[in-house]
Amino acid sequence: MTVEVVNFGCRLNSYEGEVIRQKAEEAGLSGALIFNSCAVTSEAERQVRQAIRKARKENPAAKIIVTGCSVQVHPEMYAAMAEVDKVIGNQEKLEKSGYTFVMEGNEKALVNDIMSVKETASHMVTSFDGKARAFVQVQNGCDHRCTFCIIPFGRGPSRSVPLGDIVAQVRKLVESGFNEVVLTGVDISDYGKDLPGQPTLGQMMRRLLALVPELLRLRLSSIDAVEVDEELYRLLAEEPRLMPHIHISLQAGDDMILKRMKRRHLRKDALDFCARVRSLRPDVVFGADIISGFPTEDEAMFENTLRLVDEAGLTYLHVFPYSSRPGTPAAKMPQVAKTVRKERAGRLRAAGEKQLQAYLASRVGTKAQAIVEKERLGRTEHFSLVELNRDCMPGSVVEVEIVDVTPHLLQGVVTGLRHAAGMR
Repeated sequence: MTVEVVNFGCRLNSYEGEVIRQKAEEAGLSGALIFNSCAVTSEAERQVRQAIRKARKENPAAKIIVTGCSVQVHPEMYAAMAEVDKVIGNQEKLEKSGYTFVMEGNEKALVNDIMSVKETASHMVTSFDGKARAFVQVQNGCDHRCTFCIIPFGRGPSRSVPLGDIVAQVRKLVESGFNEVVLTGVDISDYGKDLPGQPTLGQMMRRLLALVPELLRLRLSSIDAVEVDEELYRLLAEEPRLMPHIHISLQAGDDMILKRMKRRHLRKDALDFCARVRSLRPDVVFGADIISGFPTEDEAMFENTLRLVDEAGLTYLHVFPYSSRPGTPAAKMPQVAKTVRKERAGRLRAAGEKQLQAYLASRVGTKAQAIVEKERLGRTEHFSLVELNRDCMPGSVVEVEIVDVTPHLLQGVVTGLRHAAGMR
């Protein structure tokens, strides 16, 4: 074993996991397990600690290093674990010096003030182990303070990667053989507000697609619908290389709960956004993050959120029972019983499953272009999983005719090769 990175949580952590591996190896670190933690829920933190204890039993001689958002927020919790050798912060994990500290430092923890970080460096990552698509970080941190969220304290202020750095990385990824790139960050809707001229997310994407015409598919991670700029709307209408799958940071569908969450949108804003995007790109598919059982949520408020799944036509739901995060305003509000949170989460997931099954059934008889994730498994433009009738090269894009559907999977017959996978 040289360096193994175990990522928890978001897509940004998956991207940063590759940076971590790269920086650790540059520093000469070996025989190490690095846990890149998540702090979004107490359950996520429990899973990290459980994985650390299991890893120590199975790898008694390994160096165990813990980093990520949970470490940034609770460094003392991990420093106190006997199974852990070193603890480094969210900024230090992306720097070679962080792993020099791991090898040479006498102290157990190196976690600096993330709020003092003013820039996000561009990290050139050209290899994503086992991934058909590549992730590119365009932004980090968050300037907003939703009452339930601890992540700004783990990630620091919003800061954007300059266009030139993004273009250079995407161009290199395409040269390395990647046919699809996902733009990721903590709050990518805020892209550019800290850069000269304050370019918007849509403007950056327009320039990126123009400057890297060889890029076959571009996809967005989660966005805040109310912050979408006019240029991004135009891209959705005009640019076929921008995939028709939009994941919304929604969280709730009741105005009072949204206000208590301190979100930037109301229920009507979400409905208007979905309707406008559908008018521009009729085949678009929406996903959404939703929290069930937020403090003070009563049954009527929950029903407003539940109805929004159908009214907005949300297909892919990420549902989370509310998790109280110490230090956030929501933790001081009247709490909904955990059993109720879980029960409501179950009802939301059932509503999402119904929407997904209806959508998948509607695709039978249509054609799609799928990027191959494994030999017989692909992902369509709309982010649907499709089981292929024959082995294909991972990373390639194939033409597929959808002939049937099973739970969570389309069944497809490969009719041609759209674009081969390159050398990685």
